[in-house]
Amino acid sequence: MGEVCTVNEESIARAARIIKQGGVVVIPTDTVYGIACDPFNQQAIDRIYALKQRPRYKALQVIMADVDALDDLGLYLPAPLNRLAAAFLPGAFSPIAIAQDDCRLKTIRRESDGRATQGIRVPNSVLTLRILRATGPVAASSANRSGDESAQSIDEAVAAFGDQVDLYLDGGPTQGHVASTVVAADPTERDGISILREGVIPQTVVREALHINGGGLGA
Repeated sequence: MGEVCTVNEESIARAARIIKQGGVVVIPTDTVYGIACDPFNQQAIDRIYALKQRPRYKALQVIMADVDALDDLGLYLPAPLNRLAAAFLPGAFSPIAIAQDDCRLKTIRRESDGRATQGIRVPNSVLTLRILRATGPVAASSANRSGDESAQSIDEAVAAFGDQVDLYLDGGPTQGHVASTVVAADPTERDGISILREGVIPQTVVREALHINGGGLGA
């Protein structure tokens, strides 16, 4: 419990096994260290909430190596988010996907209008994508106690969780907290989108991307 390993083929394979078996692993991302688990395993998700002392109303993201994984997860990106994802992923862009009726994710959020939604991200990090290709999509949150500073090094993550995490993957120092731009589809709003949080990618850049090539968004 709580072992720290340098990121290599052996440790990545081990992380993948631990996640598949319902464990919890800390991994480096393109921003900060994240605590991750199987997004289909409710007990593992509960463990992350308990470790972080995170309020339940704050949903976990699902991070993945490629947006093509959405189909297998029972998610889809409505227009025009599909167009924006093609422009900004991998990167600091977090679109809100819609869960289909057959979606088995335990991380989805129930909205007031009855829809089930899921925030997703594809990190802009070769190292993180290498890990995610082995583990598959994971439920994730920053590796810190809720309200504390996000961990930018493996030592900071270990200081937060100690031996309560099954494995730490040490990828060196990360870039630091850089907020992603969170966007939802909303046909009642300007350009059919709602900017829920403006982060690294400015709102103006997001909206400009919708009008490239005459704004043909597609389905």
